[in-house]
Formats: sequence, structure tokens, C-alpha cells
Amino acid sequence: MQKEWLQLIHLKGLPVAAKRALVGELGSPTAVLRLSASARAKLLERLRVEVRRSRATAKAVQYPHADSDVEILARIGADFIGFNEADFPPLLNQISDPPLGLFVLGERALLRSPQLAIVGSRTPTPTGRRATERFAAELCALGLSITSGMARGIDHCAHRGCLDAAGATIAVTATGIDVAYPRANESLYREIAQKGLVVSEYPPGTPPMRAYFPQRNRIISGLALGTLVVEAGIRSGSLITARLAGEQGREVFAVPGSIHSSLSRGCHHLLRQGAKLVETTSDILEEIGQFFTPTPPRSAAEPKHAPRRRNLPPLYNLIDYTPISMDRLIEQSGLTADQVSYILMELELEGLIASSSAGYQKLPQ
Repeated sequence: MQKEWLQLIHLKGLPVAAKRALVGELGSPTAVLRLSASARAKLLERLRVEVRRSRATAKAVQYPHADSDVEILARIGADFIGFNEADFPPLLNQISDPPLGLFVLGERALLRSPQLAIVGSRTPTPTGRRATERFAAELCALGLSITSGMARGIDHCAHRGCLDAAGATIAVTATGIDVAYPRANESLYREIAQKGLVVSEYPPGTPPMRAYFPQRNRIISGLALGTLVVEAGIRSGSLITARLAGEQGREVFAVPGSIHSSLSRGCHHLLRQGAKLVETTSDILEEIGQFFTPTPPRSAAEPKHAPRRRNLPPLYNLIDYTPISMDRLIEQSGLTADQVSYILMELELEGLIASSSAGYQKLPQ
């Protein structure tokens, strides 16, 4: 029935809500396609679905590339799940503007698993990256699937942290299911397709377009019990996902940050709007733990870079989660440049700190 779904997706003149109403009434896309334009219009009127007459009476134009699209899906091992099928995620059907269905590549059973969405900045700090990977690993170990948008930055870290912990992750793309975007994440796309699940509402071959990304965000939040935002500017697209989650009746979580960082402003805005402040996974479980059965934590799910049990040098105490320059560390510690450089190298190798153009900062442990 893939071909019929593709034909219906490309049927001009009807919005998604009308197509869903028709399929819901008739039972299949095939039955909808068999109707004449006038018969569709009468049925929609009976179902009290408001559609502009010019749209409702539009003639059905057969989509010429349906067969080739079916071949593409078969070649990459992808499938399409209609909204009325048993394994379509029930949470997604509850949002105000659900899709007609989803193209899926990978372990489709994950669609019905309990999920938490993690989103954030495309240019996070080392602290944000480390925190995201840690949260993803710990939440996966508790039995949650981690859902994100496979973008650069926090999205990438969320998927990566989950995969490294042998957990389940779902990537929702704003392109066709066969298009890896951004290109820098092509290897991540392939790994998720093999070990997790890639999801899209767009037909094969659909290129990335600006309008598709906010539409994609409603799928990310709609699949999940809640959305966690880690580092986001005040105009970040992650705030759109968080807003949608709130409108969908889902939980919204935010990780606080430094008042001096522009990447904290989006999270602080969410906190002022009523988002749940998150410091540990327990903060998340307090809100959504009732909706699934958490798996007892395992030692294998502990952070990969846990600090060694030894006395740390005093210099470590001068480093905070806000970057500090080497010159400032030399000035405050009274040590020589060589001594500071050597200690910083050791701390960085142990995964206790990270360096960037802004300086050195602690990593969450």
C-alpha cells in the first residue's frame, strides 16, 4: 500500500487534516483515491471538515514518481506507516496537526517506546556537549528512547551519547528519509538507521528547506513524553520545539547555565515560563516516571569519563563552568606558565575540563 499512500501524500488540493478524515472514514488511502473530486467534497461536508471548495473539488492528478519512490524505499529498507496503522505512535496522533503518516528506516518498534526529546544549540559549549551526552546515556539506561533532530551540536550529542551507551535513539529529519542532512552527520545517520530509527514525514528525495524544520519540530516533541533543552540562545529553534511540547501538553525541561553565557538565555527564558529545572535525571523522572517503568540503573551506563579517585590539584578549583583564560589561571594560581600548561593537559586528558577559544572550563561529571 506504499504506492497508494504516496499518491495520497502528493494529491493536490486537500490539506493533511482532510486526507486523514477521509482515510479514517473509508479505511485506506486506496478508497480515498478512488473517489471523484465531487464525491470527496460531499464526504468532507458530511464529516464536517472545512475545506475551501476550490481545494475540495480539485481533480486528482496521479503522482508520476510513485513507483520510483517505492523502489527507493525498498532499496534502503525503509517503509511507510499510516496514521491509522497499529504501530503508529499514539502520542503523535494526539497533537493538533499530526502527519498523514511516517516514513521509517530502522527499528520501527521504537516509535511506540517511551521517549524523551533532547534539543539545543547547534554550537554548544564543551560543557553543554558533555551534559547532553551524560543525560542521554543515563536516560537510555533507564529505558527511555532519546529523540532528536540529527542537527549539529546538541542534537548530535544526544544521539551520540545514546548510541555510545547502547541505548535506543530516534532521529526525526526535515528531509526525505533517504537524505542525510547535514552532510557532516551522514555517518551518524547510517548508524542510527542500523541501531535505532530514522523518521520523516516527507517523501523520498525531499531536500532540506527552511519551512520544513519548524514542521519537523512538532514531530520531535509530539513523539515524546517531554522535551529537554540544553543550551539555547533566545532565538534558538529549540525554543520552538519547547513551545510546541507545551502546547501538546507534554513536559518541558531546561538545564540552567551561566548568566554570562548567551547560550543560557533560551533555557532561562523557558524556566521563567514554567519549565522544570533539570540538574539530574531524577528531576526528569519526577515528572514522567509515572508514564513508563524505569529500568534499574546499571554500572555500564555510568559516564564514560568518570573522574579518577585522587586528590585534584588546587588549580582545578580555580576553573568553573564559565571559560577562564590561561593567563588568568597563571595570575590566580601563582604558578609558572609551564606548570599551568602541564596541569591543564592532565585535567583535559582525564575528561575533567575542556578547552576552547574562550579558555578552559569544567565538564559535568
